[in-house]
Amino acid sequence: MPSKRERKLISKNRSAHHEYFIDETFECGIELSGTEVKSIRERACQITDTFALIRGGECWLVGLHIHPYSHGGVWNRDPDRRRRLLLHRKELNRLYGLVKQQQGLTLIPLQAYFKGSRVKIELGVCRGKK
Repeated sequence: MPSKRERKLISKNRSAHHEYFIDETFECGIELSGTEVKSIRERACQITDTFALIRGGECWLVGLHIHPYSHGGVWNRDPDRRRRLLLHRKELNRLYGLVKQQQGLTLIPLQAYFKGSRVKIELGVCRGKK
């Protein structure tokens, strides 16, 4: 019987490992609507060409494409909207300090997965190879 906290991979950013050196990784939640979660269960989301920003004391994921839910109707959201990442304040301050202090560092999502029934993002602090 599978454990309750087993990871089920949704999508992986393979190009991130080729284009960036990954210094650290963080696990964070993502704020989604109900139809977006149902859509992710139907088919994978696209996290290539996605990055994270820290603006106004919050972390935002830009460029994540979640296909509209097939039975969503009027409740479907914009597939390319910015989505808020859920981090503890200490983690957010640490990430902000790393990105602000050192030139050339960026926040790139490495993979998206289900942990239990929740969608999680593995966020990497990355340095470009070129």
